[in-house]
Amino acid sequence: MESEKANNQLNTSEKIVTTKDSKTDINNKITNDNKLSSKKKLPRAYLYFIYFIIFAFIGWLIETAYSFYSLGHFTKRGFLYGPLCPIYGWGAIILIMFFSTYKKKNLKLFVYSAIIFTLFEYLVSFGMEALFSLKWWDYTNEFMNLNGRVSIFYSFAWGIIAILVINFIYPFFKKKINLLLSKIPYGIQVTVVYVLFAIFATDTVLSFIRYLA
Repeated sequence: MESEKANNQLNTSEKIVTTKDSKTDINNKITNDNKLSSKKKLPRAYLYFIYFIIFAFIGWLIETAYSFYSLGHFTKRGFLYGPLCPIYGWGAIILIMFFSTYKKKNLKLFVYSAIIFTLFEYLVSFGMEALFSLKWWDYTNEFMNLNGRVSIFYSFAWGIIAILVINFIYPFFKKKINLLLSKIPYGIQVTVVYVLFAIFATDTVLSFIRYLA
């Protein structure tokens, strides 16, 4: 009897130890998974989309402030329903992808950006007018304009903006975003990007329908 009791106690102790080990293994696995998740980085395309949203929003703020200053009252700016001006977002992505190598090479950056973005602005204006028979900007009264779509003043402005973005604004946001993302689990990062993309895509489709109707 005493031998059986001893064996039962020994088996019970082994089960308790085994259960504790299993719990420890599970906890270690969860901890390791969380560490791996925190180390994972968003794909570059996702980061570009985040920058697109940020600069499109900044562009909307600039356009709205300028419009308020010029007209004395608030007017809705941009193609979308939401507070975004996509042309600024696309402009920022082009700068980040193709002009980052010209950081600190301000003369080249200014000249190349002024030329490329003047062409970009002209094509966007032409395309939107062809699609919707509407003009979102008109430089007809500006000095040295071309068909009211581009002007020398705004070409100069694009060059200055490029210098500011590549040398100061983009590095600032890059540092802040990387710091913020390092504190957020990878799964949440991806979810936020998906939600933002869904909202942006929906807004774009609804805006197209509105202007095509």
